[in-house]
Amino acid sequence: MVNKINFISLCFFLISGYCISQNTFVPDDNFEQALINLGYDTGALDDFVPTANINTVTELDISELNITDLTGLQGFTALSILDCSDNNLLSLDVSSNLNITELYCNNNMLSSLNVSALDELKILWFDFNQIPNINVVNNTNLISLTCGNNLLTSLDISQNLSLTVLVCNNNQIPSLDVTPHANLNTLIARNNLLTSINVTQNPNITFLDVGLNQIPSLDVTNNLNLRVLLCFNNLLTSLDVTENILLSDLSCEFNQLTQLDMSNNRTLVNLDCSDNNLCWLDIKNGTTESVVDFEFNPNLSCVVVDDASIDYINWRPHPYSNFVSDLNECTSFVPVDSLQNFIGQSYTLPVLNNGEYRTAPFGNGVLLMPGSIITSSQTIYIYNETICNSNQSSFTVTITQENVDYFIPKYFTPNNDGNHDYWNVIDANNSINSVSIYNRYGKLLKFLRPSSQGWDGTLNGKLLPVDSYWYKITLNNNEVLRGYFALKR
Repeated sequence: MVNKINFISLCFFLISGYCISQNTFVPDDNFEQALINLGYDTGALDDFVPTANINTVTELDISELNITDLTGLQGFTALSILDCSDNNLLSLDVSSNLNITELYCNNNMLSSLNVSALDELKILWFDFNQIPNINVVNNTNLISLTCGNNLLTSLDISQNLSLTVLVCNNNQIPSLDVTPHANLNTLIARNNLLTSINVTQNPNITFLDVGLNQIPSLDVTNNLNLRVLLCFNNLLTSLDVTENILLSDLSCEFNQLTQLDMSNNRTLVNLDCSDNNLCWLDIKNGTTESVVDFEFNPNLSCVVVDDASIDYINWRPHPYSNFVSDLNECTSFVPVDSLQNFIGQSYTLPVLNNGEYRTAPFGNGVLLMPGSIITSSQTIYIYNETICNSNQSSFTVTITQENVDYFIPKYFTPNNDGNHDYWNVIDANNSINSVSIYNRYGKLLKFLRPSSQGWDGTLNGKLLPVDSYWYKITLNNNEVLRGYFALKR
């Protein structure tokens, strides 16, 4: 009797097990309904799907269906492509789906993801989840990895040498090594904690986004295929894109750039270099229809363009006055005050609008404050500089024991060292009409006014030799003064 009962029980178990094995348990109604809609199940929702209907399926798109549980996915043993993006998944088990080559699970609520068993995986996208770490060391066939908008604090891609696309933006990654990835063509690492990025070994990269990091320098001179470069909100003080002749879009705003040369970028479509410390910008590249934004660069002295007379309506700020056609013209836009030479018993330095007083040229020497009283003869320099340009003027103070109308220097040294580079008469009371300068043979070399900068020791642009030269000074009362002075070097 006992044996008979055991035999009957065994038969019941086998029959029951067989029936269950013919179906796969799918407890999520939205998941089951999706399978019904796809033709893999029929009838009312009963939490079961015929296994035979799903174990040969190779592609499954169940995105945007409010699914919370993918229990039953293990029945899709032949699955190659799975898209379960835009659902409400808290977990995802793909350990039974060993044939998966493409996995898309963006925009869920996953806190972990294990893909280490998926040797054939080529594409993995899990943007917009809550995943703190991911192990892709075993996924050596991976060509596209998109893991942005998670909680990643590190990313090891050292074994994924076939990668062509890497998107890891909006994480907390402090470092990223892409030097072994010669095939990489797209890198988006925006808004992380990067303090450096080396892309010199990625010659095929066409799209590079490393904005919103803490990167002080970026070398893209080897990235000759680069078309889009986004490096805004970093700590860059310089950026060389002269080799990137295919570049169409550059966004480098909110850095510390002092100069930017875009003259070789003839395919430029969009440029945003606003909010920097630019002193000059060269866009002389024939792309007058491009959209350019260079606002909020308070030290920008000029913009070099193809035609300074054109109204560049797609550029900001608009209008803009300091367009030039040659970079050498930029320095003239650094304003600096100029003062007349002085002769007298003492001189009080007036307040300046542009520049500061110095006792030596080019910002050297002692800083003199407005209001200081000068009691000794000297040349005083007015120096003004922006971050990358400077300008200066100078004037001579000649102190005498008594008031005189004018002072005639006995020599000058035109060596371009900022000291006595020009010869002129100091006219204290505007009593001089004109000054003429001659060589020893009586040839007129220069005619000037006392209010001018003076004579620089040249004739028709050529330096004249060390020698004595004669002057003829005509006063306003027609009195004529004659004498000589020395040119020294």
